[in-house]
Amino acid sequence: MLILSEWRKTGQLRIFFFRLKRKFAVSKLFNPLLFHNKLLINKALAGLLFTHKLKLFTIMKNLGSIVLVALMVFASSFTTKTQSVHEVEADIVDLAVATDFLSTLVAAVKAGDLVDVLKGEGPFTVFAPTNEAFAKLPAGTVENLLKPENKAQLVAVLTYHVVPGKIMSKDLKNGQTAATVQGKKITVTLKDGKAMINNATVTAADIEASNGVVHVIDTVILPPM
Repeated sequence: MLILSEWRKTGQLRIFFFRLKRKFAVSKLFNPLLFHNKLLINKALAGLLFTHKLKLFTIMKNLGSIVLVALMVFASSFTTKTQSVHEVEADIVDLAVATDFLSTLVAAVKAGDLVDVLKGEGPFTVFAPTNEAFAKLPAGTVENLLKPENKAQLVAVLTYHVVPGKIMSKDLKNGQTAATVQGKKITVTLKDGKAMINNATVTAADIEASNGVVHVIDTVILPPM
């Protein structure tokens, strides 16, 4: 509407200029003063016309900028957006080996010949007891479990800490149960902002691996007899 108004103003000035020109073409023969005034009016009208044209050009330029910005925004809505994706290369065993406070668990996994299993495709969810968690067991328990003759018992304890599938902390619900690789179920308890697996508290959650996820716990959980 603003541009149309400017065009109209310019057109009206041109008509007014034309009429004045005709008037002075007749009157200049009889009145030299009018002829002089005509020159002054011509200059004034020319300046006014130039001002309106400049204003119109400015409006068109600004409109062009607005249209260009709008086109850029419109085009960007169709641009494929890329997201930064963190690719986890280490599997569950590699993560445990690289973590000092899980060294006892690593030794137990090796003694139970479960390395290849936990390096498999999965996915697995592992509730990993810390070295301190193993230390809380009765004296001599870990040493006995690591003996070759107690391998079956060791495997039962370790696989009780493994659940098939990838279960993140956000997936845990109070009272939830999950079947472990060992066969028996574990129970989840959510209380006071903490998550517990049976009688163990989760101290670090959602440590992602290439073949699953690890949740660190402060107590070794034992399968029911």
